[in-house]
Amino acid sequence: MFDEVSESLPVLKRGGLLLYPTDTVWGIGCDATNAEAVDKIYELKKRPESKALICLVSDLKMLRQYVEDIPEVAYNILKYADQPTTIVYDNPIRIAENLVGADNTLGIRIVQDEFCQTLIRKLGKPLVSTSANLSGEPTPMRYPEISAAVLEGVDYVVNLQRKHKSTKSSTVIRLSSDGQVKILRK
Repeated sequence: MFDEVSESLPVLKRGGLLLYPTDTVWGIGCDATNAEAVDKIYELKKRPESKALICLVSDLKMLRQYVEDIPEVAYNILKYADQPTTIVYDNPIRIAENLVGADNTLGIRIVQDEFCQTLIRKLGKPLVSTSANLSGEPTPMRYPEISAAVLEGVDYVVNLQRKHKSTKSSTVIRLSSDGQVKILRK
């Protein structure tokens, strides 16, 4: 695992794209503070910029660095979630502008996967995470289902968990600064 972290870091630092296993499905990622790298993901996926991408952070401390005001209810949701949970927060900060939604929101998940946590900690920044498919195509649940276009469009493919079958994408919850909670995807 540490060899793969060492191979991935330079790719991310130079604005490259990574194909990597997460705690949900295989993801295409980049440094979430690098707008040019984020553009490359939209281009590779043939995805309109109006469709949001999410970020992964390593822990609560990192989450606090990228969200201006975390609603109290978020701590309870994160504490009791029994599966990977992405929360859409208002007012993200210090993140690439083209990653932030038109309504000034951003979906962020505290990742549980050991490889992802280690990589994010070493990078010192959040990672973009979007499913490893072209826009409109099904989300691949296993590495062999990832299209040639995606495999050829990234700068590095992490050599871990290639036989693992993903169960599903994360739950997505929208938290408004005014305390409203809305489940966007279960």
